[in-house]
Amino acid sequence: MEALKKKSFRRNRIKLGIRKKISGTPETPRLTVFRSNSEIYAQLIDDIKGSTIASASSIQKGFAKKGKTKIEVAKLVGKHLAEEASKVNVTKVVFDRNGYLYHGRVKSLAEGAREGGLIF
Repeated sequence: MEALKKKSFRRNRIKLGIRKKISGTPETPRLTVFRSNSEIYAQLIDDIKGSTIASASSIQKGFAKKGKTKIEVAKLVGKHLAEEASKVNVTKVVFDRNGYLYHGRVKSLAEGAREGGLIF
């Protein structure tokens, strides 16, 4: 239990450090990532208004993840988010890894978003 507490405190400390430096605007929203053990979620956030512009996740209806690894699913979520962003005329974003290491599913989601047309 103690190791789990340390891990979450460490992630929160990193998260706050990142959030001090980056902020989303209507022109360049913040692309934030949340990953649980089984799912992954991504949002484009305008921090000035405090609103979500677009979102995508692996639990959305019609999202086929059967037979795919978590990393492949994360890449698909990134591509789907890029499609959603293009619908609201967003091309540039600021990437917020939310305290997670840029590795594995987080990296895969970022690559999928870049392939879908987002610039960061």
